[in-house]
Amino acid sequence: MAGEQNLGSHGGRASSWLAVTVMFAGVVVGGFGLTMANWLVVWIGVGIIVVGGILALVFDIMSDVVIDAPRAGMSADDHR
Repeated sequence: MAGEQNLGSHGGRASSWLAVTVMFAGVVVGGFGLTMANWLVVWIGVGIIVVGGILALVFDIMSDVVIDAPRAGMSADDHR
């Protein structure tokens, strides 16, 4: 929003975390499928990951990236 001050928060929106959580759940399901040698469960996990990816595109999670202001204080000579 235009009038909002950027405080450098890296928390992200709840919708972005939902998309990431769905993708993580797909990785967990697929991982269990691999350890059980059950290819149906692996493909279900892949499907869950795809759904999470679609959610990520819809929610535009990459717009949550915050670029911090340049840090002031120490110069390159202070690191020697």
